[in-house]
Amino acid sequence: MNLAILQARMSSSRFPGKVLSPLFGEPMIFRQIERLARTRRIDRLVVATSTDGSDDTLAEACAARGVAVFRGSLDDVLDRFAGALDLFPEAKTVIRVTADCPLADWTVVDEVIAHLEATGADYASNTPAERTYPHGLDVEVMRREALLDAWRDGRDPYEREHVTPYIYRRPETYRLEFVSRTPSLAHLRWTVDYPADLEFVRDVYARLYPADPAFGSEAVVALARNSSEAA
Repeated sequence: MNLAILQARMSSSRFPGKVLSPLFGEPMIFRQIERLARTRRIDRLVVATSTDGSDDTLAEACAARGVAVFRGSLDDVLDRFAGALDLFPEAKTVIRVTADCPLADWTVVDEVIAHLEATGADYASNTPAERTYPHGLDVEVMRREALLDAWRDGRDPYEREHVTPYIYRRPETYRLEFVSRTPSLAHLRWTVDYPADLEFVRDVYARLYPADPAFGSEAVVALARNSSEAA
């Protein structure tokens, strides 16, 4: 079973509360979940948030929508992931996604999962040292055992906060695989870190969603290109 763990919190230092910010009539996190639900290879999804009081509204919103939620450490995100994984003992593969990427592309998610399965890797992502995907389409996939190794043996605070560095820093121990695209779109930034990013994403949804709720990355690229040419 392939389990997606969607990392989310309300206490972002750069943009507090962004994951519940309105996006075309829905909280942003639910727009992202809507997109991820189109994958063919994710079997279950759980939102991993914290036990901090600031995340009560997020947990309540997810519960009201019937979205599975696990609440754990605010700062030790790796421990939070291990706790979420523990709820699903049948899960053999973990997909890490973050809740500030409402333009997530389910076809890219499926491609990275398929690549891990085809190569027998322990870890696969579309973020190699020389990235080619827009910021905001990041996806990491790993074997259950690799994540639990990181949780058990990782000591570096950076590895605890960012979940996967323990794995990809050890290519001598884990087989790592990466997915790239041509041409590179690494110069594009579609993640929501600041209010201005959300305004960009709102504009994309307003232009594309009414005619095609399942709009993909190429439509966003074309929209940006057309807007630039019109300017």
